[in-house]
Amino acid sequence: MKFVPGSLFKKLWLTITASILITILYSFLLSYLFYEKLYVDQEEKSLLEEGNRLALDYKGGPLSDKLKKDIEWYNGKSESEVFVVNSPRELSACLPFDINYETLVGPEERDKLLAGEAVTKKGYEERFDRKIVAVLVPLLDGDRLEGIIYLYVPLARISELTHDFSLLWLMGGAAFIIIAVYLGFKMTGRLTKPLIDMKRAAENVSQGDYSTRVEIQSNDEVGQLASAFNHMSRSIEEEDERKRDFLADVSHELRTPISYIKGYSEALASGFIKKASEQDKYLKLINREASRMVQLVADLLDLSRIDAGQYRLEKHLFPLAQLIEDFSQKYVPTMEEKQITFQTSLDPDIIMNGDEARIEQILQNIMDNAIRYTDNGGVIRLSLSKHPYGCLLELTDTGIGIPPEDLSSITRRFYRVNKARSRSDGGTGLGLSITEKLVRLHGGRLEIESVMGKGTKVKVLFPVL
Repeated sequence: MKFVPGSLFKKLWLTITASILITILYSFLLSYLFYEKLYVDQEEKSLLEEGNRLALDYKGGPLSDKLKKDIEWYNGKSESEVFVVNSPRELSACLPFDINYETLVGPEERDKLLAGEAVTKKGYEERFDRKIVAVLVPLLDGDRLEGIIYLYVPLARISELTHDFSLLWLMGGAAFIIIAVYLGFKMTGRLTKPLIDMKRAAENVSQGDYSTRVEIQSNDEVGQLASAFNHMSRSIEEEDERKRDFLADVSHELRTPISYIKGYSEALASGFIKKASEQDKYLKLINREASRMVQLVADLLDLSRIDAGQYRLEKHLFPLAQLIEDFSQKYVPTMEEKQITFQTSLDPDIIMNGDEARIEQILQNIMDNAIRYTDNGGVIRLSLSKHPYGCLLELTDTGIGIPPEDLSSITRRFYRVNKARSRSDGGTGLGLSITEKLVRLHGGRLEIESVMGKGTKVKVLFPVL
């Protein structure tokens, strides 16, 4: 992993390193805060407790020699400096450093002492080259201030408190920084590697290599992003394959009728065909192939508009049974010609809010398939009934059926069960694809069931009022 100017890796690594250094600095500053808050406060509390215990030996009246000797003895045993004076004026003479007694005991402090309250003093002293903390405990006899017990101690520096392990602390801190920065480097590299891989993969995809995938190394947000990228790349690859298949299918579908039209028209134009009956036959073939091309182009335009979201339904309320009955009449001659028995069972109470022209287009596509693939003497049943979904339109035929392996793909564009693509037994291959999309636009669902040699059942579920 290497630094790239302005790279995310560099930014993350510097952020982690800065965070570590700030944390250590913050910890260092906190140590001084604890020094002030814990150590100094503890020393002050300890001096105050010492002074109050010593003051318990005072029984009133002028200070006795015994009390002074006892405190002097205690001073020799105590870590703090302790002495007793009769008045604030004597403090300056007893202290080992120069200080004005009026500065040490001002009017406010004197009032506190007279009220029986101890006075605490903190400040820097040049003689000790450090701060000291002092406590003045009053010795009262009624309202008279007979004496003051003075206790003070120079405060140790934090470096002195940690003298024994300061070097170890310094070495440990340096080791911690090195380890933390190294781990931060490795962790940052691990975090940014999928992003770098995705950047490279995106560049490959932009150059047309849709097979590129990113290795998923975690299940966090970065891992989910990698998964989403793989899904996107896979979808683009599939869409590209569909586009190529679509163009190949369109080319295949148009090439044959164009070849027929070109060949038949050249034969007619060259005068090679003399008989009027033959000319009429070739003209009908040209007309048939031209009609096929017109239908193919119309279907392609419909699919393109649906996919682009430009297909608008003109919905209104109408009785669905009446539309089905009127529509079915135009197929009666064809079914009579093939001797197909047509049976209907339609619920007249079903009212639908939809586009009549598109519903009729759906009916036409499934009816054309039923008649085309039902042999002479077969049966076609068309029913309309209420259903929990809304209503159920069901078309059943006794045709040749659809193989099970083809059922899941039957609504794909240009898909034919007959892989030879014979036009004598198939349309453009777009009818069911358009049908499924129109059904979905109406909020419905298309289901197809089939058994080879027994027939096919097409179910269309629509929501109703």
